[in-house]
Amino acid sequence: MNILTFDIEEWFHCDFISDRNTWRGYESRIYASTNRILNLLDERQLKGTFFILGWVAEHYPEVVKTIHQRGHEIGCHSYYHDLAYRMSPEDFHTDTERALKTIEDVIGEKIVLYRAPGFSITEQIPWAFDVLLRLGVTIDCSVFPAQHDYGGFPDFGENGPARIQFRGMELKEFPMNTRILFGKNMVFSGGGFFRLFPYPLIRKWTCASGYTMSYFHPRDFDYEQPMLPQLSIIRKFKSYYGLKGAFGKFEKWVNDFNPISLLAADRQVNWEQTKVITLK
Repeated sequence: MNILTFDIEEWFHCDFISDRNTWRGYESRIYASTNRILNLLDERQLKGTFFILGWVAEHYPEVVKTIHQRGHEIGCHSYYHDLAYRMSPEDFHTDTERALKTIEDVIGEKIVLYRAPGFSITEQIPWAFDVLLRLGVTIDCSVFPAQHDYGGFPDFGENGPARIQFRGMELKEFPMNTRILFGKNMVFSGGGFFRLFPYPLIRKWTCASGYTMSYFHPRDFDYEQPMLPQLSIIRKFKSYYGLKGAFGKFEKWVNDFNPISLLAADRQVNWEQTKVITLK
């Protein structure tokens, strides 16, 4: 099962500490970079799932409308791209509710899919799943099932779909997939890691994985994007390394693996046989 997903945000959303009051002053590059993705998917007759930032839906609604009109699934990626574990339950509810309403107003449909920025729903904030369920989300893609820069969820266990139960309610979870490299759990199917590793390794690891969750961003393929000056050296490397060759690797990956959308994957899962994770 190879799942095709995208996080639709601007190039300057690569930094979780940038001042949102400056965002409107930056050059917008999301139209061209998103259209490049959409054109390739049209050529290959593929459908994907696009997690939209609420801020993007408010300021660039035509981008969201175009994705939706071309037959792709729409999910929510928060409103302001803040890490979930840095918020209180009340703030997380407010942010998610605002994002959902903004995106729903653009496409005229209820949103039931969600991914937190930075896979930042951790074991320490199980209340986030309660918030999502109460706002009508039924499928989540926020779990990183290992240690992670932004917390992670090490007790999740093996990669693959699961049911999360909390306070008598149940949420379907499609986590990230990981691979042990040099003794550490790593991802390879999106973002900076996809740009870092050579394609033969990415292909080999995808072939060896029974479950792969991709997570691409328009900025991953935009090698002419500006560079945020305030980034640390490590963050600059993670955000800008390998941009020039990334789209070519992406083309090879979709050609080799013919990935499917999240809801198509949902229809293939026998949920009665998946593991259940009960949180308190």
